[in-house]
Amino acid sequence: MIHYFMKQTVPAVSMLGLLAAFGLTCFFTAKFADRLPRDAGREFAHDGKLSAGKPRGAGLIFILVFVASALIFAPMNLELMIYLILVTVEMLTGYLDDAAEHPWGELRKGLLDLAVAVILAITYLSFNPNTIKLAVPGISVTIPPLLFGALIVILVWGSVNVTNCADGVDGLSGSLVLVTLSTFYVVDHLMESGDEFNILILMFMVCILGYLWYNATPSLLMMGDAGSRAMGVFISIAALKSGSPVLYIPVAVVLILDGGLGLLKLSLIRVFHIHILKNVRTPLHDHVRKNMGWSNTQTLFRFAIIQIAVSMVVLSLILL
Repeated sequence: MIHYFMKQTVPAVSMLGLLAAFGLTCFFTAKFADRLPRDAGREFAHDGKLSAGKPRGAGLIFILVFVASALIFAPMNLELMIYLILVTVEMLTGYLDDAAEHPWGELRKGLLDLAVAVILAITYLSFNPNTIKLAVPGISVTIPPLLFGALIVILVWGSVNVTNCADGVDGLSGSLVLVTLSTFYVVDHLMESGDEFNILILMFMVCILGYLWYNATPSLLMMGDAGSRAMGVFISIAALKSGSPVLYIPVAVVLILDGGLGLLKLSLIRVFHIHILKNVRTPLHDHVRKNMGWSNTQTLFRFAIIQIAVSMVVLSLILL
């Protein structure tokens, strides 16, 4: 009887938590948006000056609402609590950068990302096996812990930075993250790898939806690094908890290409003095708007459509 009661109660509480998370995100965003730091405009971004004066750093609001809602309404254990702390840390580092008079240097942010990635890797390997599933062939591979830990660090660092770089068009990064997270949610169920983390995926998604209510074109405010960096680390956790982190590549391919190509170009120039994609403006959302004449709305919808199509292919292959 007790087991039946708990089985029925947990979904009801979780559903209430989802509604509360969405409502509170909308409420606190409307109430405190004017207290956020103001954007100075991005000098080198296409139409970057149009964002000048808008509240920036809204990630502070929807991430805090997410964490509070998760602690109150979601089943919790030590592993998940550590993940919530790491998401909060990434949010705070991003917000402090958003609010700083002079932007933080790449070295400081890189070292903070590295610290978060290492702690996340240690946490994951402490609570989960060092085995991954290759979703499509249905094969499991055991990876030596040190190598797996290094790969996790790369995944976390890459996810944080490509998601951060993809933030530059009203609603774009939030919408792409919604597609990516919803795909991982379905993957968890198809591969029966879901656990308590699944409800956190849904809760994170409804908080993003609450933010997007105000960020839809023309936006009233922006998430800033506070939101994009936290979203990046959360996606990496979702990929790991799916048991098949290699799916991060196709499930987040638009984020990777949009934000990652610029990182690749810059790294090759700085380290090897190699210039690639000279005629391609990065991030790609700037290229399609500046060089191809896409509007912000076209950029958002077309990028999202591409990611939805790729995600549908991934899900259909898993079902085979």
